Amino acid sequence: MADNQPLIQPDRGQDAISLHLVNRDGYPGWLKKLSASQRAALDAQKFDGSGYQVGIVPDGDGWFAVGGVGNPADLSSWCMAKLAESLPEGTYRRAEGEPGPAVHGWQTAQYVFDRYKKADRPVGPRVLLTKDVKAIDPAIAEAQAVCLVRDLVNTPAEDMGPAALEEQCEKLAKEHSAKLTVTKGDTLEQEYPMVHAVGRAAARHHAPRIMHLTWGKESDPVLAIVGKGVCFDSGGLDVKSSTGMLLMKKDMGGAAHAIALAGLVMGAGLPVRLHLLVPAVENAISSNSFRPGDVLKTRKGLTVEIGNTDAEGRLILGDALQRASEEKPELIIDFATLTGAARVALGPDYPALMTREDATAEELIAAGKAHDDEPWRLPLPDAYREWLNSDIADTNNAHGNAFAGASVAGLFLDRFVGEGIDWAHFDTFAWRPQPKPGRPKGGDAYGLRAAWHMLRGRFGEA
Repeated sequence: MADNQPLIQPDRGQDAISLHLVNRDGYPGWLKKLSASQRAALDAQKFDGSGYQVGIVPDGDGWFAVGGVGNPADLSSWCMAKLAESLPEGTYRRAEGEPGPAVHGWQTAQYVFDRYKKADRPVGPRVLLTKDVKAIDPAIAEAQAVCLVRDLVNTPAEDMGPAALEEQCEKLAKEHSAKLTVTKGDTLEQEYPMVHAVGRAAARHHAPRIMHLTWGKESDPVLAIVGKGVCFDSGGLDVKSSTGMLLMKKDMGGAAHAIALAGLVMGAGLPVRLHLLVPAVENAISSNSFRPGDVLKTRKGLTVEIGNTDAEGRLILGDALQRASEEKPELIIDFATLTGAARVALGPDYPALMTREDATAEELIAAGKAHDDEPWRLPLPDAYREWLNSDIADTNNAHGNAFAGASVAGLFLDRFVGEGIDWAHFDTFAWRPQPKPGRPKGGDAYGLRAAWHMLRGRFGEA
């Protein structure tokens, strides 16, 4: 975000430019309050109160701004995002009330990924004032978590390989005085055999590993967060097409979500015993790549026949979910850019959600709706479990038909979650193909805010 400074600040009566929010129905009445010259200025800008419109109105020696929204009395996360994108540098105050949930989009609208290319004409920060002082720090933390996901996903695989994800976990552990254990090499092969098998073909500097961060009192309920960290996915020997490979830097988007969510949990001091598990690999092609038809051992002791090397994310998650289950957690949440089938079904904006418990799904969906980050539940049908049967192993990692790909992947993961454990699985895209106000094209968080607010509701804050 702009200059990494707080874009939401306390309103102490300081000088600020006024922001008026109107919609098309209320605009004619609001317009009558203005002078003829002010009405002419808005008319020249073709402003009519439609959503995401921005108008500049002269006012003596200064000016104020007006933005079109759906309903000024019921703001969304994104209704002021276009203002934050379009207005000049400065400090702003909503004229008729508080910005409420719109503080989120105000911040995320100013996100810029400039690691490799600086903006031609950089714009300074647009700061928004609010009198709801207690809401400022949580709102900033939430926006920063979203922007962290964007940063990690937008970074190309050469600079965001398994070692770089390890560095992110190290940074997180240091910030929150957490303990981090990293397993790799021969120990990885013994303890997390599927993680090792998927990542073993990568170059040495992208060698596979699993990060396990722990934080919180051991007497508190255990919360496990797991994220798929496939830093680049060639498809393995079942190689993807060039088009299919083009965005595969984003295949670690699940890990990015998990890292960001863990940061929110620790930053807010949720009374939980947190276990964050991030298996990190590159699914590369080499002489020692795992093969179609191979049978892999797993941490759980099950054997897995490889029906498709491009169904690798579920393999590394299987070992990680088994390790998480060993802590007997009250809840496991995992994030993964797992299946194209979920995107075909739901498009980019709705993360697919699968849960064992109806109540958990309802909590996550309600939290998502309340914070403009709604997931969509897909089933885990027992009738489809037989599609993963193998003649020579306990299970196959891929089924042989084109049906219900997201749910069948979820059923595979379900084999590795301990019996009776409450579990939620997000099959998320982690990428925005077209920009929207507050949500630029590129890496993005889907399901993160839903999960975060669900956890706040379930566990409370310290």
